[in-house]
Amino acid sequence: MTTFHTQQGIPTNSCLLVDTEQAALGFPRGDIELVLCADCGFIFNALFDPSLAEYSDNYEETQGFSPRFMEFANDLASAWVSRYALAGRTVLEIGCGKGEFLSLMAEKGVAKGIGIDPGVDPSRIDGAGAEKCVWIADYFDSELVADLGAELEADAIVCRHTLEHIQPVGEFLDSIRGFIGDRSDMPVLFELPDTKRVLDEVAFWDIYYEHCSYFSAGSLIRLFQSHGFEVLNVSLGYDDQYILLEARPAAVPDSGPQSVADIGDLRAGVTHFAEGFSATVESWRTRLAAIRAGGGKSVIWGSGSKGVSFLSIVGDQVDAAVDINPHKHGRFMAGTGHRICSPSELAAIDPELIMAMNPVYLAEIQQELDRLGLEGELVAL
Repeated sequence: MTTFHTQQGIPTNSCLLVDTEQAALGFPRGDIELVLCADCGFIFNALFDPSLAEYSDNYEETQGFSPRFMEFANDLASAWVSRYALAGRTVLEIGCGKGEFLSLMAEKGVAKGIGIDPGVDPSRIDGAGAEKCVWIADYFDSELVADLGAELEADAIVCRHTLEHIQPVGEFLDSIRGFIGDRSDMPVLFELPDTKRVLDEVAFWDIYYEHCSYFSAGSLIRLFQSHGFEVLNVSLGYDDQYILLEARPAAVPDSGPQSVADIGDLRAGVTHFAEGFSATVESWRTRLAAIRAGGGKSVIWGSGSKGVSFLSIVGDQVDAAVDINPHKHGRFMAGTGHRICSPSELAAIDPELIMAMNPVYLAEIQQELDRLGLEGELVAL
């Protein structure tokens, strides 16, 4: 085990809605100690305390207000429904969030969707596919399976951007494998962030408390293979930011160690991240301080987890956060207390620098800035 990155006093939840600046400044905090297992490539926060995590209807994680993100989700839903012949069948999504993706799969032909998430809010879900879906505001675990039994029967399992929030990942995979039983034909479709990119880009804003588990493609494959699954396909999507893994229950249990050819790259990646972290932070601090010293203002565009993480480190040099999600307007950033503005409020701020928390959104952000007549410089982290 190799510890390569530590941070103290990080907000423990970066997607919870915070109503006042005082509550934001007093937000609960935890510590991060990222550790690499050199045998399997798994990276985890050794100081993670699951009792500090909160997932409820106050958890506002959706990216569904972005046309770019919904285009990606729509294409992925179509691809999975087609590839695994899910038209006319039932799909169970574990960690369905606000339900957009499962509704899309229903629009593409899935006969029934079962969405499980403690933060799901049926009143927020619309679209042609929503009426085919059942929503369960709960966690997927053995207790829920025992209580609902046949009501959870499905032909495929989808789990997007959830595994990275799970601490006992082996137990979680075992619970899914046990739930499937002898259905060896059931596809299991996962999506989660690619940590190799985070390491290579020294993207410190992609390290946050809720993400207690970090995977590369190789470590994710090894996890599935060692817990009763046959991996069918692994690819990168969304400008290579996300790992897409497709698997099914293995007919024969794994009988030996899997290839670890990528471990050398991961070791190099964690070294690169550790050596580049301070310089990357200092570069941003210097740039932002120069803008402020010259009387200018800077804002971040995107008040989600990346924004909370970025502001936790350099927030004293930033004036505000901007988001297109109307449910966040007038709320405050956990930990730093920055007010979350709507794009229409930017004119009053007149920022010299607008920092997009994700480069994939640059085009749609620039389009909105042009519409508003704002000429500040737009850059991506």
